[in-house]
Amino acid sequence: MDKKEIEYKIRELKFEYVRLQNDLEKLENVKGNLSPLEKQLAAIEAELHSLNETLRKS
Repeated sequence: MDKKEIEYKIRELKFEYVRLQNDLEKLENVKGNLSPLEKQLAAIEAELHSLNETLRKS
């Protein structure tokens, strides 16, 4: 991936992360199962970390 593609992917992941956080808050209010969303958030965090590292190196 080139720099522009990485930056675009980072923006996409940030939007997805915020959306999932909102979903998580809603589930917390109704005492829903949080585990799947928490796993998705952790996976996005890891991918963002990796992409930011790649971006810094380029």
